[in-house]
Amino acid sequence: MPASRITAIDSYLHRLFPLCRSITGNENRETLRVLSELIPITLHEYPSGTKVYDWTIPDEWRLHRGWIKDATGTLLVDSERTNLHVMGYSVPVRGRFSAADLAPHLFTCPHNSKAIPYRTSYYARNWGFCITEEDYRRHFAVAPLDARFEVCIQAEHFPGSLTVGEVLLPGETRHEVLISTYFCHPSLANDNLSGAVLTAFLAQELAKRKNRYSYRIVFIPETIGAIAYLAHNEDAMRAVEEGFVISCVAGRGPHGYKASFNPSHRINRVVEEAFAARGMTPLRYAFDPHGSDERQYASPAFRINTATICKDKYYEYPEYHTSLDTLEFISPEALETSLELYLDAIERLEAERFYRTTQPHGEVMLSPRGLYPSVGGGLVPEKNAGRQLDCTLWLLFHADGHTSLESISHTTGLPLDDLARMAAILEAKGLLTPLPCPAPRESW
Repeated sequence: MPASRITAIDSYLHRLFPLCRSITGNENRETLRVLSELIPITLHEYPSGTKVYDWTIPDEWRLHRGWIKDATGTLLVDSERTNLHVMGYSVPVRGRFSAADLAPHLFTCPHNSKAIPYRTSYYARNWGFCITEEDYRRHFAVAPLDARFEVCIQAEHFPGSLTVGEVLLPGETRHEVLISTYFCHPSLANDNLSGAVLTAFLAQELAKRKNRYSYRIVFIPETIGAIAYLAHNEDAMRAVEEGFVISCVAGRGPHGYKASFNPSHRINRVVEEAFAARGMTPLRYAFDPHGSDERQYASPAFRINTATICKDKYYEYPEYHTSLDTLEFISPEALETSLELYLDAIERLEAERFYRTTQPHGEVMLSPRGLYPSVGGGLVPEKNAGRQLDCTLWLLFHADGHTSLESISHTTGLPLDDLARMAAILEAKGLLTPLPCPAPRESW
């Protein structure tokens, strides 16, 4: 592992962790400005009130401060201690409340009495404070009926915009691979400051290389950001077939990956191979419509297969969406390992070879080309057909320009070297044409 890169990763994590990010706001823009030191990021602003499919981009939100004081003026809760104390997108409030009136606006983690939960109310006007269960019991649960607490949330909602960051890296072909991450959570290290930082370093590394594919790299607020980006780039995104959603990459637990919606898609195979090359056995998570932005990219109009390599996947660790997801919970070394896994998977994706048959209408007549025994009727598959004929038949069957040699080997169990040799023979006989990148599925 390059020590200098690990040091740089650690520096960016510490610089960005305190920022009060949300789905909109200047601290999102500041996050992208800082990450632009690694790779130039183009910012796109989508105005509040813009319809994006079934959603509407909300007003921008800015938190100045939020606190709760007891009758003596003692600060019990203060967003200056941690920005998680104020529920995201809270409306302004100022007044004196009883414990009973305040209770519906207090959120805790019953499963961990020392953790402050992360809560939001993006699309319903509400307000709230997030505190530990211990503080709730100490200050509010036992408060006398006549006790009053002074409450203040200084926040603004105003017409503004939602900010998306984009990096486009042209390759030798126009075939695009999507790399997406989200950066809308305040003071949560693994979910998903780690993913945003990894993505910037990944983009920096890809920008140094000569890539066969082009890369569309986006930094977005989760859910609404992905939907807005799809709506504003619909034609380009319809042409994308595969990619990665980068999330939760630096925790203490084992590595894992969430597969794309089509489990047989090559994006999952290259991830598996990247783990296998390091002697690692990852936790495996099947696709489901819960989770991050893979569910937006896989929606019926787009059907983009995205995989996620993770280290402590969202939902799967007790610190998730709490104040315990700190810089101490993650490590730059873990993030570096995840970065290398992503780079390895991308290298494998780039190395795949594609062929297209010149005779797509029915079976090719092999015997005039010396590719089939001159006496028929005696062949039994898997007994006496022979490896060369097996390779020939499977290659011609799968040679749609979209299925790689590597995928054919994985599907059939035939050795990749044998398939490559046979593909060269079939190319020389005019039956296969090599392609620089996958052809569209419906291209005949």
